[in-house]
Amino acid sequence: MSASRELVIFGSAEVAELAHYYFTEDSEYDVVAFTVDDEFVEGDTFRGLPMIPWSETVKRFPPDRYAMHVALSYKKLNRLRQAKFEQAKAAGYTLASYVCSRSATWPDLEMGENCFILENQTIQPTVKLGDNVMLWSGNHIGHGSHIGSHTYFASHIVVSGHCRIGERCFFGVNATLRDFLKVGDEAFIAMDASLTRDVEAGSVVLGAPATVFGPDDPKGRKIRNNYFGLDD
Repeated sequence: MSASRELVIFGSAEVAELAHYYFTEDSEYDVVAFTVDDEFVEGDTFRGLPMIPWSETVKRFPPDRYAMHVALSYKKLNRLRQAKFEQAKAAGYTLASYVCSRSATWPDLEMGENCFILENQTIQPTVKLGDNVMLWSGNHIGHGSHIGSHTYFASHIVVSGHCRIGERCFFGVNATLRDFLKVGDEAFIAMDASLTRDVEAGSVVLGAPATVFGPDDPKGRKIRNNYFGLDD
């Protein structure tokens, strides 16, 4: 991680506001500004701090002196979060991760950049998180499980031990996974789903016991596209 403890947040909506609160109240970082792509700038300030058009950010807050955190939602099934993560990396920024002090973790936790881990997590030993993983409040991540980059967890999800979860997935509130499962990239695991078998990339999983729509199922594709605003 960069030695810099001054932080610029990419975003100007609810997740950015929340990131500002958590980083300010529960980290060593000092949030100094916000930035978004130029066409989305709606004022000079946000949360009392400067709002900087992206085209001016590198000059005013150079990456050798400032870190960045991309604070966006799961829109477009996390593809937008990934694109802005890569945009910030290409500009040279170190992307700061946050782990709430009110969560239970172990020293061997492996975690990439730009993760956002909120309170009341139980993250067991030998867990690995990729880049840009978001874990909302109150989840259980079982021992030996791996979560791929750009994946988003809502709250109160149980992942049993040794699961392998792909990239850009979305897990809704109260979803549960049996141990040793594999979940492919861009899977949509809906609220209250109970997953007991492996699912392919692009699948939609509903209900308990779960109904699984494979990546080529028209109904599953319609649900996935409507929920995330995709046009696949």
